[in-house]
Amino acid sequence: MTGNLLRRPCVPTFAAALCLWCLALPVPATAQSGPQSDPGLRLIESRELTPAGFPLVRALGVGSPPAVDGDVLGDPAYDDAMLATGFVQSRPFEGQPASERTEVRIVYDDDTIYFGVVCYTDDPGTIIVADSRRDSELTETDSFRVILDTYLDGQNGFVFGTNPAGIEYDAQLTNEGQGSGRFGGWGGRPGNNRQQRGSGGGLNVNWDGAWEVVTRVSDIGWTAEIAIPFRTLRYPTADVQTWGVNFQRNIRFNNEQVYWSPLPRQFNLNRLSLAGELQGIAVPPQRNLQLTPYLLGSTLRRTETRSRSNTGDLGADLKYSITPSMTLDLTANTDFAQVEVDDEQVNLDRFTLFFPEKRPFFLENAGLFSVGQSGAVDVFFSRRIGLGENGEQIPIIGGGRLSGKVGNNTNIGLLNMQTAAIGQVGDENATPGQNFTVARVRQDLANRSNVGAMVVTRNGTGDLAVGDDGNQTVAVDGRWGIGQGGTVSGFLADSGAVDDLVSAGPGGSHALGLSAQHQSERARLSLGFTEVAPDFNPEVGFLARRSYRRVNGSVFTTWRPQNFMGVHELRPHVNHFTVFDFATGAHETQFTHIDNHIEWRNGYEVHTGVNVTREGVFLPFEIFPGVWVPPGQYDHSEAQIAGNTNLGAPVSFNVNSIVGGLFGGERVTLTPSIAARAGETFNAVLEWSYNDLRLPGGDFTTNLIRLRTSYSFNTRMFFQALVQYNDRADLWSSNLRFGLLSDANTGLFVVYNDIQGLGRGLDGRQYIPPGAGRTITVKYSYLFDLLR
Repeated sequence: MTGNLLRRPCVPTFAAALCLWCLALPVPATAQSGPQSDPGLRLIESRELTPAGFPLVRALGVGSPPAVDGDVLGDPAYDDAMLATGFVQSRPFEGQPASERTEVRIVYDDDTIYFGVVCYTDDPGTIIVADSRRDSELTETDSFRVILDTYLDGQNGFVFGTNPAGIEYDAQLTNEGQGSGRFGGWGGRPGNNRQQRGSGGGLNVNWDGAWEVVTRVSDIGWTAEIAIPFRTLRYPTADVQTWGVNFQRNIRFNNEQVYWSPLPRQFNLNRLSLAGELQGIAVPPQRNLQLTPYLLGSTLRRTETRSRSNTGDLGADLKYSITPSMTLDLTANTDFAQVEVDDEQVNLDRFTLFFPEKRPFFLENAGLFSVGQSGAVDVFFSRRIGLGENGEQIPIIGGGRLSGKVGNNTNIGLLNMQTAAIGQVGDENATPGQNFTVARVRQDLANRSNVGAMVVTRNGTGDLAVGDDGNQTVAVDGRWGIGQGGTVSGFLADSGAVDDLVSAGPGGSHALGLSAQHQSERARLSLGFTEVAPDFNPEVGFLARRSYRRVNGSVFTTWRPQNFMGVHELRPHVNHFTVFDFATGAHETQFTHIDNHIEWRNGYEVHTGVNVTREGVFLPFEIFPGVWVPPGQYDHSEAQIAGNTNLGAPVSFNVNSIVGGLFGGERVTLTPSIAARAGETFNAVLEWSYNDLRLPGGDFTTNLIRLRTSYSFNTRMFFQALVQYNDRADLWSSNLRFGLLSDANTGLFVVYNDIQGLGRGLDGRQYIPPGAGRTITVKYSYLFDLLR
């Protein structure tokens, strides 16, 4: 079936050359060279299809709901439910029936929709459970996911998942996941701007809904019962509805991914336009009013002043469903004390580092407010609200967000937030209060297409605001889906006057981007152009660099040999981008990456790459204290080798290395890491990032060490620790968190933060980094479902 979905273009000849070049590499021993059983002995079960050829399943209304105890086969509520089965592999053997049988039964009552899942396993001893924390990754563990396209628009939906330990994994999907990752290479150096998990315009894993899952492991495999209240979802107003749906099961021992509605290898569960249908759902009228108050107490000891202070606070969030598809969120005295701190980064360039949003209030419906290119040109970047340039907190008095759909295809969003003033009139470091407003509309069109507009404003408020203290950015954007494989997308924004939206002069205050991609089973092709004018200044957005024009292109090919030394996939590819100075047209950055990834069926992987770089430095900059890079053009090449062992094993290793030239000198970068786990309860990752630079202006090394551990007492109670050592920033920090969770990630949190300096400064005095000190915070929140 998958072979008819997309046509396969000819693979460029350079891909074959790269493939042959990499075949001489040593091959680790493989755990298996084929599927558990002969694929020819299994047939994909016949099942009912839609007129378009996609599988369908009907939900069954029941008077007595399931018990939600994990016993799917023993619960009479599922006896008459239609069976969704016949899963098909995407990997390792695309198009073949799944090596293990999976059954899904769907029933609903007046309040909740239930999914009864049976994951048969011939040998239950092969079941791998890697984690039991809420929202932990489901890739390196046995797992099950369901995606619901409640508007049947083929673009937006909700994801719910679990593993045999019974974790709750949920996410919001926008634009089939497009825009959820950073646009690689914007800083000009590989590995320089590592994105942390948390934010994203396409797939938002930090959305937390109120739902329930219970699992069981037995001699037949493992089962799961997923209960999702209708009030957790958003859907149209029709009495009886049809939703898009797909299911994914990971059978980690076989390194196998299978789907109910088959997907070609280049797509994943987010590809809603290829999902099946869930028919016959008689939805109830949406009645949803949730109040989440919190109480907080903290004690702070400042290192610099050796002072101690104790504070207490309270606040609340309110969520109200105006219609089944329109939600109002209000927040008062907003607090994010339970959020994990940022990962430290080392900047070896002259451009701005990107730190993603992690605060829950701003992450819900984040995809709707995403315009531009994530991590490079963000028209709206929510970290500008309530966080200073160095990550310090600015009190948020409150605000609100209205988001949802008008009809089935028009998305609207309105956000308004007010921050408090800091200091008094006359204080040198006083900061005025700020009011932020974001208005967004997007019209979804056929075949993964849409068009939209957004306005972002910031205005200073109160006595500390001086003169015309404000900023406004307007933007339009769109996406055009061409068939199943092609996409053209773009945006146009301006931070000046509306009549200057497109400047014909040498300068201007605009930014624009245009990109085209095509995906097939054998290749992913992309071309792009970006322009940021000198005066483009989105003060509530993010820019990695200013005043430039950028062109980029890539060819990423995929080969799956039938039987070759246990190799699952070969991925030879080439990426290139060039950045020109907007005013002069001079080369600012040029980067060409030639690489091949080799992945074996046992989970081992090796990447072998060569980078050819050019950096045009127009103004001197300090790359390290006392080490300056002078203006000039720097041409270099470097080798890049990376690899990992089986990431699903109890102990795994990962390493990335870069050796070559940088800014007229030499550079060695090593980033090894080791991960260990004990069942689903204990996880630990130790990472080390080492840089050794020998430059004309001086030599230096940097070390960044990060230890991340977690222990889960059960799926609702955990302890996490993040300890970081950064000699470039002269600090070490620790973030310890204990959580006892209730619905929608509310509950009790105890958080300990400690930031200290490493040694003495250039004047011989003890160095004290900004914000140094120790903080203990206790926070309790509870979700009251007022209309339940």
